[in-house]
Amino acid sequence: MILVTGATGGLGHQTIDFLLKTTPATKIAALVRNLSKATDLMKQGIDVRQADYVDYPALVQAFQGIEKVLLVSAVAFTDRMRQHRNVIDAAVQAGVKHLFYTSIQRSTDFVMPEVTESDLATEAYLKASGLVYTILKNGYYFEGLGYLIGNEVPDTEIRFPAGDGKIAFVKRTELAAATASLLTSEGHDNQEYTLSGSEAYSFADIAREFSSLAGRPIAYQNSELAPYIAQKVAAGFPEVVATFLAQWGAAAKAGMLAGTSDTLERLLGRKPTSLREYLQTTYF
Repeated sequence: MILVTGATGGLGHQTIDFLLKTTPATKIAALVRNLSKATDLMKQGIDVRQADYVDYPALVQAFQGIEKVLLVSAVAFTDRMRQHRNVIDAAVQAGVKHLFYTSIQRSTDFVMPEVTESDLATEAYLKASGLVYTILKNGYYFEGLGYLIGNEVPDTEIRFPAGDGKIAFVKRTELAAATASLLTSEGHDNQEYTLSGSEAYSFADIAREFSSLAGRPIAYQNSELAPYIAQKVAAGFPEVVATFLAQWGAAAKAGMLAGTSDTLERLLGRKPTSLREYLQTTYF
């Protein structure tokens, strides 16, 4: 049986949706914190189990009879490492055979304090646990672009602190499809995969595509971190969140998210969504 954690969240729920295309519902389990948010999963016949990453005994109970666990990483601004360690330890105690972990793409050694440090520590802990592991280094979601530059077509310019850095954006639904494929196939024991787009784009590229689609010039202006953070705070974001968004710009500038891989394309059996396709369907 395959258990997906974070099953009411975006990636977890979408992964289950794709699992259902090839796997009977009776062989899928979902870990949730709030049962009331999982009624649709229950109606589909999914075995819904309740536990929080911080509740170790509940995790051990939830993992009974499970062969594979997909650990969808905890959100930033929390004690991610303690939560991930609980899941891994509980999986060992419950007799789980194989754990998949959703990490974040690292094409360079750049470290984002809120995510990279705990990803590195989690990966090391998982490798030392004795579990068979598969580490999925997921690219930056296309869906996250709205947080960085806004959800509306820019009037005249995009301001973001990424310099000439590029991001190999990936659509979350395509990550979910690829993850479901990995969970239901063999040959992934103790492997690490980068699941990024087939092409990396700079923010100048994004501005050019916006210009082409909108039929008017839209420029990209590199911003320093402090003015960008101030701009986001003025727009209503808490300073800690604004700073976190700025860190993605620094990560892009340092090349952390720029590496392209054909793994996602091979798992999908087609080219992933392009920048132009995403902007066309989301912004226009």
